[in-house]
Amino acid sequence: MTAPNDDALIRLDNVSKVFYTDEVETHALANVHLAIRPGEFVAIAGPSGCGKSTLLSILGLLDSPSGGEYRLSGAPVQSLSAAERARIRNREIGFIFQSFNLIGDLSVFENVELPLTYRGMPAAERRKRVEDALERVQMSHRNAHYPAQLSGGQQQRVAVARAIAGTPAVLLADEPTGNLDSANAGAVMELLRDLHRQGSTLVMVTHDPRFAEYAGRQVHLFDGQVVEDGTTAPSTGAATPAGVA
Repeated sequence: MTAPNDDALIRLDNVSKVFYTDEVETHALANVHLAIRPGEFVAIAGPSGCGKSTLLSILGLLDSPSGGEYRLSGAPVQSLSAAERARIRNREIGFIFQSFNLIGDLSVFENVELPLTYRGMPAAERRKRVEDALERVQMSHRNAHYPAQLSGGQQQRVAVARAIAGTPAVLLADEPTGNLDSANAGAVMELLRDLHRQGSTLVMVTHDPRFAEYAGRQVHLFDGQVVEDGTTAPSTGAATPAGVA
């Protein structure tokens, strides 16, 4: 069980998730205890169907647990209204998806700007944040291009810029290299590593042990349960955060 930890950014206590279909119960998660501190880079690994994406959906407030408690920044979230959950997703959580999820008829700049527009942020501040985010992912020179004009690796960099432009408390990455060739996948992982070095908190789902090694901590799932949780020593040049027993 996770030990008490007042500085946890994310805390799951005894979380379970059950899906009901045609009178069949599917236990996707069971008795999950997890605490993640600010500044950690955590890889959630395991075989297909082990509950990785379900866990990430709960962390991202895209789904709710069937049992247990989830606290984000010390506050319980499972009883929040849909509007409150949407506000937290927009302001505190950055999403990086396998399929990029860029809007085809918006430019690179407009794709990164869109979540900030939903906040009602002034135009001048939006522009500065978008420019800074695109600079960090080395895509400033493509800000007027459209997704169809970019390679897969470039599209994922834009997706990362969109995720970090709002300065979220945590970045959630769901198989961020899944649609990329090996060269582009490695480049995206180096980008995530750099973001971690700069202080970002990252939680990444991956089925690939090579990419899990980029994280300072690996949480392994099997049949919906945490079977291993420990720190590693990635060659990132960044301090390896302490794990939670």
